[in-house]
Amino acid sequence: MNAAAIYAVEGILLVSITSDITDSDIIELQELLSNRIAKSETRGVVVDISALEIVDTFVGRVLAQLTAIARLLDAETYVVGMRPAVAMTLVELGMYLPDNHTALTLDHALEKMRSAGLISGISRRA
Repeated sequence: MNAAAIYAVEGILLVSITSDITDSDIIELQELLSNRIAKSETRGVVVDISALEIVDTFVGRVLAQLTAIARLLDAETYVVGMRPAVAMTLVELGMYLPDNHTALTLDHALEKMRSAGLISGISRRA
């Protein structure tokens, strides 16, 4: 799958989604991510959607499903890099994604995860 990549960063999984992701790629991503969470006992997942310029209901629904899957496997999910147009589209589609945490950047998400005790390490902010 070239449309997304999963990286281990500071004890969490970072999912980077590219702009040309297809419906079949999303379904494959769900399976890969759930297996990685279960095998590594990850407590946090960050989904970077900064490459997405637009979303449809399917992608929005899958983002919600990724969060639900991660939560069932005892991992919190943060979505980062959301463009204003994507946020407006999700709201217009009635997809509020109430269980998703959001952060502007990966650094912000990591800071929030440290504060919540999901990852260890000393905060970079003073």
